[in-house]
Amino acid sequence: MAQATIGNSEFDRDTAVTPREPGVHDAELSSAWTIIHAVNGGYLLAMAGRALGEVLPHSDPFTVTAHYLTASRPGPARIRTEVVRTGRTLSTGQASLTQLDENGAEVERLRVVAGYGDLGALPDDVRTTAKPPAMPPFEECLGARHADDEVGALLGATEIAGRLDVRLDPATAGWARGKPSGNGEMRAWFRLADGRDADPLSLLLAVDALPPTAFEMGISGWVPTVELTAHIRSRPAPGPLRVAITTRNLAGGFLEEDAEVWDSRDRLVAQSRQLARAQLG
Repeated sequence: MAQATIGNSEFDRDTAVTPREPGVHDAELSSAWTIIHAVNGGYLLAMAGRALGEVLPHSDPFTVTAHYLTASRPGPARIRTEVVRTGRTLSTGQASLTQLDENGAEVERLRVVAGYGDLGALPDDVRTTAKPPAMPPFEECLGARHADDEVGALLGATEIAGRLDVRLDPATAGWARGKPSGNGEMRAWFRLADGRDADPLSLLLAVDALPPTAFEMGISGWVPTVELTAHIRSRPAPGPLRVAITTRNLAGGFLEEDAEVWDSRDRLVAQSRQLARAQLG
C-alpha cells in the first residue's frame, strides 16, 4: 500500500470541512476517531483548526485554546468561525463546533480561540534548555500491533487505534499490565497509521493522542478534557514523532497534562497543557 501524503490521507479526509456560507462550515465527525463513544479531543481540535485556516489570512496555527463543553458524537457537525483580528504576522480567530441533539436542538461541543501565522517565516534562532525524551527506539516500544501483549491489546481496543501507530515506552506502560508506576508520565512514538507525515494541523492531534497519564497513576476510566492549549513551534520534519506527557498535580478530581512533541530532527515542534477530569473512586 502506498504511503499516504499530506493532503491525501485518512486524517485529511476525516477533518475536511465544507463551506456552507461565509463563516459557516459543515463537517462530519468520523466514528474512526472515537474512544469508546466519544470523539477524540485532538481530532476535534484539528478539524476546528482546519476551518480556521480556511478563513484566516495565515495558514499555520501558532496557539490554539479549546474548551470542551459537551462530549461530541460521530455524525454531522457545524463549525462557525469568526475573524477577530488580522495583522501582518499574526491573525486571531475563534470557532464554535455544534451538533444537534436527539430533540433537534443545537448543542455546542467545542469553542476555540486561535492565533495563526506563517511558521516558515520564523527565524532559525533557538535557545532552549528542553531536551528530547529519553526512550527506547521505535522498534522496541509497544504498540497495538503487539496483539499478543497486554499493552497491545489495550491500545487496540478503541476505534482511533486503527488510525494511529502509537508505540509506548515500556517504562510508562505498566498500567496495561496492572502494575502502574504511580508516576504521572506517558511517553511514546507517534505517527499516523497510513504513513502520512506530520504537519502543523496533525500536531493538534498528536498532543492529545496518547493514553492519559492518569492510567499510570493507577486511575482507570475516562479522563475527559476540560480545556486544552497547544502551541505549534515549527513545521515537523518527516518521520515519527516523540511525545512526552507529564502530570505533577492531581487535586479536587482534576489534573493537568503537559505535553511536548519532538520531531525526527530533535526539534521541539509542539507543546500543550490541558486540564482534565479524573474519575476517582
